Amino acid sequence: MITGQIPRETTFEKGLPPQYKEVEGNNNNDKKNLVPDPLVNDDQAIISNIKDRGLVIITGCGHAGIINTMNYAKKITGTNKVYAVLGGFHLTGGSLFENAIEPTVNELQKADPRFIVPCHCTGWKGTNRIINTMPEKFIQSSVGTTFNF
Repeated sequence: MITGQIPRETTFEKGLPPQYKEVEGNNNNDKKNLVPDPLVNDDQAIISNIKDRGLVIITGCGHAGIINTMNYAKKITGTNKVYAVLGGFHLTGGSLFENAIEPTVNELQKADPRFIVPCHCTGWKGTNRIINTMPEKFIQSSVGTTFNF
């Protein structure tokens, strides 16, 4: 299934603060204005419930944050067991995002998925923190990698 828009409920996952959206200008003129749009509400993920194993959650760039995404996946499926999380966890880009590394890793440890596959926007620091904390769960991915659950 596809999640649709993911609610932002954690305190440490901040969306994408530099993001802007275009809105209609004042006084019904044709001019568009840019306004901050930090939540990037078009973010969504794919969820598959693997029999006797649990949820496989696949994100894109994960602007909602992997923990918000994982929690929402559990809520809408009624399944608490997470088997794997794959994709961008959005933990790179300076202190704004890197401050979320520790709480994200702590929550991943609590969720205890069998596999964790951080990709692109998880960043070097976030990925290495996952490797150092949960090396037995980490899988390195690259372009063309195929997973069969």
